[in-house]
Amino acid sequence: MNNKKTLLVVDDDAIFNSLLRRQLEAMGFTAVGAASWADAKQQLGEKVEPAAIILDFKLPDGNAENILAELRNQYPVIVLTGYGSIPNAVSAIREGAADFLTKPVNIDELELTVRRVLENAELRESNRYYRNRLASHRPGPLVYASRAMAEVQEMIDAVGPTDATVLILGESGTGKEMIAQAVHERSLRSQRELVAIDGSGLQENLFESELFGHERGAYTGADRQKKGLIEEAAGSTLFLDEIGDVGPAIQAKLLRVMETSTFRRLGGNKTLSADVRFVAATNRDIETLSRTGGFRNDLFFRLSRFVIKLPPLRERREDIGLLARHFLAQLTRTSPMTLAPEALKLLLAYDWPGNVRELRNAIERAVILARPAGDQVRLEHLSFIPRGQGGEVVLRFGQDPSLEQIEREYLRQVLAKFGGNRQQTAATLGLSERHIYRLIEKYGFSDKPGA
Repeated sequence: MNNKKTLLVVDDDAIFNSLLRRQLEAMGFTAVGAASWADAKQQLGEKVEPAAIILDFKLPDGNAENILAELRNQYPVIVLTGYGSIPNAVSAIREGAADFLTKPVNIDELELTVRRVLENAELRESNRYYRNRLASHRPGPLVYASRAMAEVQEMIDAVGPTDATVLILGESGTGKEMIAQAVHERSLRSQRELVAIDGSGLQENLFESELFGHERGAYTGADRQKKGLIEEAAGSTLFLDEIGDVGPAIQAKLLRVMETSTFRRLGGNKTLSADVRFVAATNRDIETLSRTGGFRNDLFFRLSRFVIKLPPLRERREDIGLLARHFLAQLTRTSPMTLAPEALKLLLAYDWPGNVRELRNAIERAVILARPAGDQVRLEHLSFIPRGQGGEVVLRFGQDPSLEQIEREYLRQVLAKFGGNRQQTAATLGLSERHIYRLIEKYGFSDKPGA
């Protein structure tokens, strides 16, 4: 499988175009050339899905300003300008270009710029996906019938209107993002959008820059000042998801922000005010980590002043039917479907290691399978759910296990069941393959952990 990123070079100078593509390929990219914007558009429509476009400012059939307006930020674009043509570069940046290079192009600067633009594009895409997920949880109250979730609701109602830091604990898929959003919606900061960052989804240096921002020249490639999410969240709530995966250096900086309500951008000397409320979440046993040196003890105490623990779905089975019908109604608004009694019985019997997320994925898949046949989800539409003794995952511990021990053992057994197949494991647990890969690395499993 080819994982090389593809770059589209659009320049009517055939020799320069060829040389530039050769240099990019030497850097490990796949480079495709186009001599005009018309040629580039044809390739974009038929052959190429580039990670970025390197575009000459002036082409025979258009200039960068018009082309950028036409693209509407579909792709990150690096604009090539002639020596001394800084006004053209500034104009292109205003129209949405990610960056610019001047001709003749310095090879080191080319690689630095391309990698930075691709890195920033991945970061924006990650944040867009994450914020969309949070936004999708915003409408409507929590769906539950259990006393355990009624207590969670009471805690949200109590802490929401305050400015207290909140720590949300729970297994993967229990709905920690939704609870964070609910806390924010009940706060005096709810007029501003909640800002979120995932502590497990970014390299540490990227996470730090994204959180605190940076000054121009803070590090190689930082050619302009950038505000961080702490500044973006001013007057709002900053949700730190998977806080247990954040490294020690950033933990120390976060503690200082929480204690002093001030921070500095990377490479900066100016102390800035941090007017944010912190809500954090993790699926790890962060209390044990704080005692064993895996997480700063002082930061844990700062975060844990108000803790909301989300019970796994297997411990609140009275919510399964209600949630299943809720998801079914959401997914079949235009053509409603019902849930057959035998299908509900199977849902109630299954342990849902992937929790609410896995349940929703199962209902969505069942709807797709049931739709051609009629207006009811029946037992045969849930054939992908393990049933009977042969399909069950049984956990046995000598003493009361931690959340992390439960997660590790579930993952080990499900991986073993599918012979180490990450795709099947991810589908069963309602997680992404990337998340499964991180968990395998975290727990030090081999390809076939049950072996």
